[in-house]
Amino acid sequence: MATAAISVSADQHTPTPEELIARAHAMIPVLKSRAKQCIADRDVSAETIAEMKEAGFFKILQPKRWGGFEMHPNVFFEVQKALAEGCMSTGWMYGVVGCHPYELALFHNEAQEEVWASDSDMLVSSTYQPVGKVTRVEGGFRLSGHWGFSTGSVHCGWVLLGAIVPPENEGDPFDMRTFLLPRSDYTIDREAWRTFGLQGTGSHDIIVDDVFVPEYRTHKASDGFLCQNPGQKENDGPLYSLPWAQVFVRSVSTAAFGGARAAVKAAANIMANRVSTNTGKASKADPHLQAAVAKAHAQILEMENTLRLTFEDLMAHAERGEAIPMEKRSLYAYNSSTVVRRLADLVDDMVQLLGGRAIYMTSDIIQPWLDINAGRAHVANDPGNRYGDVVGSMFGEAPTFTFQ
Repeated sequence: MATAAISVSADQHTPTPEELIARAHAMIPVLKSRAKQCIADRDVSAETIAEMKEAGFFKILQPKRWGGFEMHPNVFFEVQKALAEGCMSTGWMYGVVGCHPYELALFHNEAQEEVWASDSDMLVSSTYQPVGKVTRVEGGFRLSGHWGFSTGSVHCGWVLLGAIVPPENEGDPFDMRTFLLPRSDYTIDREAWRTFGLQGTGSHDIIVDDVFVPEYRTHKASDGFLCQNPGQKENDGPLYSLPWAQVFVRSVSTAAFGGARAAVKAAANIMANRVSTNTGKASKADPHLQAAVAKAHAQILEMENTLRLTFEDLMAHAERGEAIPMEKRSLYAYNSSTVVRRLADLVDDMVQLLGGRAIYMTSDIIQPWLDINAGRAHVANDPGNRYGDVVGSMFGEAPTFTFQ
């Protein structure tokens, strides 16, 4: 099929990475002002989505041939961290929805055309839980099921759904795939998403009742793992030769950096003028609280630097046309999986030392604390899934957890 890619005029301005990151930082105050309403609505506002589109944030990982910027993933993650500092629900939603242009670029070109040919700003949500019921039919599959956790789904015209395709022949392995469906093929249940943290992500349920999905609108997990995706024929830049899972796992850990930075600033503001009514001691002179804040500040920087260097290394391999060693892939996925739990512990240490001022819902530290703890629940943020592969890869063993 002939391509219908977007033609970008030569005089159309593409923002620099620095401009995009500056735009994200400029949004922090307005996102803070909208955070309570975002949480109450259990969704990021349409106004915020429109502003993020206007800023170009959703185009960072989108192919240039579809009007995107096709930038280094570290630009995407820097934007995400800034947005999450203003509102972690917004930053989490951006990380998930904003990384989908990357996966869509790996699909067959026909699928890319269906999503982007008429609207290059089209957004796509997901839920990769492999809970769909799949039946093989001529030209594709019939799909049914009920999925949870589709972040940002009300703002999207398409969805990516996980399911396991039964083997064609007895004894063949099962085939994990992602299925791409248009909005007309599913319904959104907005009642189930009632959580103690990340409430504003709008991670609603998706319901599908026996719809046809053509073969070209599926993406094999094995293709993503092997970095041999059909979409790389047209999207042949180094960016799209990375393992898809390396991009995705970072998208659900990185928002916690913004939440943790907001928590550190909130702790500093409280300790600046808090004097204990029981002891008469100023919090800013409390060596235990000073130690907790210093530890959080230093370890946030440490983890940020580690993950930034991860993608510098991954992209260097890609630009040289080299396969990324499995030992690195296992280690990098593990590093990402530890971030949210480590940050949750650091913020918890500060909350415990801030006394009664920190327990009110009006305290600026409480929502980030709740959000980071909620983020721990994502399967990609569970390092227990990664230990065996890290150790095994050190000794040349094949991975057991292929989403890396």
